[in-house]
Amino acid sequence: MILGYIRCSTADQVKEDRSSLQTQTDVIEGFARTRGVDKYGVQIYTDAGVSGGVRIAKREAGSQLLADMKQGDVVIASKLDRMFRSASDAIDTFELFKAKGVELILFDISTESIIESPIGKLIMTILAAVADMERIRIKERTAEGRKAKKARGGPIGEVPFGFKKVGEGRSATLVPNEDERRAAAVMRELFQTGRGYSDISRDLAAKNMLSRSGKPFDRSVIRRELMRGMQ
Repeated sequence: MILGYIRCSTADQVKEDRSSLQTQTDVIEGFARTRGVDKYGVQIYTDAGVSGGVRIAKREAGSQLLADMKQGDVVIASKLDRMFRSASDAIDTFELFKAKGVELILFDISTESIIESPIGKLIMTILAAVADMERIRIKERTAEGRKAKKARGGPIGEVPFGFKKVGEGRSATLVPNEDERRAAAVMRELFQTGRGYSDISRDLAAKNMLSRSGKPFDRSVIRRELMRGMQ
């Protein structure tokens, strides 16, 4: 069976001619005729108003296509970028097609399946290199962002005990959480009197000193905070 995939972004939808989806459909149906199949023998999966940055398995029609396709089917898209914008997404999906025994035609590249053909292997090699570069750049940008955020005093990961986050996103900063700091001081006072972790938790709750969840402090939190105070 021939399964066609078409997609347009929100930006594509507002273009003056609004012909993107129909143009893609025409290409797919034209290809089907070269295989002796009329347009009624083609099943079209449409993701309208979906960014190419979303992995195909996360798109509504894209995920349905991947679930429906069976061994011997032919999947066709008019262009590579209608299906993939991420090299890693393309590589992962190619492997799925290969495992299921499904042909994939990307019409702007070739009218033959790219899964096993020489041109397909070339594309896989190029995309693998691009995917590695994508991963490296993402790692670098993440590290740079964390470094910059730390320099501004912003929170990295979980907000540490004794602090609270103010603001959102890149503008977020850490400020002292006075309630938790008072609770930490009481923890240390009680511990010095010989109270155990469970006893300290109950004593704090009796003083209406509770965790961020509104529940008594967990023993592990108390132990960690006491150990930190001893360092």
